[in-house]
Amino acid sequence: QVQLVESGGGLVQPGGSLRLSCAASGFTLDYYAIGWFRQAPGKEREGVSCISSSDGNTYYADSVKGRFSISRDNAKNTVYLQMSSLKPEDTAVYYCAADVDEDSTVQAMCVHSDFGSWGQGTQVTVSS
Repeated sequence: QVQLVESGGGLVQPGGSLRLSCAASGFTLDYYAIGWFRQAPGKEREGVSCISSSDGNTYYADSVKGRFSISRDNAKNTVYLQMSSLKPEDTAVYYCAADVDEDSTVQAMCVHSDFGSWGQGTQVTVSS
């Protein structure tokens, strides 16, 4: 059974940091592009950051460039999203997603949410 499980969310003060993890089971992440998305109440889902399967290409939304960093540890079948200098507007449910990237760039996949397998999400709240 293909499954993605996010963890690492929580409550953090503005300016703080969190690291989200996306653990895969039932399949090997090596061959998949992985994306992190978020959705705040009343807002559309946003592609935050994505990483390609093989060449390490990454995409970041303008709103998180310089503050967030995506990485993958294929040995642990896990992808991470390191978030720093967090702002109240980063508050959202964060989801990870996976799909093959044979026919598209990771940027296009991220912008269009073009992923087939999704996790259940983890809440991130940035508040003092």
